[in-house]
Amino acid sequence: MELGAFSLSLNVANIEKSKQFYETLGFVVSGGDISQKWLILRNGDSTTIGLFEGMFDKNMLTFNPGWNNQAKEVNPFSDVRDIQKHLMSKGIAIDSIVDESSSGPAHIALKDPDGNPILIDQHR
Repeated sequence: MELGAFSLSLNVANIEKSKQFYETLGFVVSGGDISQKWLILRNGDSTTIGLFEGMFDKNMLTFNPGWNNQAKEVNPFSDVRDIQKHLMSKGIAIDSIVDESSSGPAHIALKDPDGNPILIDQHR
């Protein structure tokens, strides 16, 4: 099972201040829309973070099946519905499930044993 590209999605209080801070650390904006209060920032080829103001309660681990670390499509890839089916067969509780009869973009949400949120967000 391949979870795809990894990033950390940060719940920020002020997206402008957070953007400036992470730019000082060497991150550059690679996507998003600051007017909608979300940005994707990258540092080099392997480190990606998302800044999200007011969109969710906690920081979360994010995986994007079907993408590599440069947000380019990879094939083959593990569809989020197959990942969901696998996790459920192992007794993992899923907080937000996807209809297994659907296709294309979808996401599931779960928590690790310590309550850390995990989003598996397929864009294709």
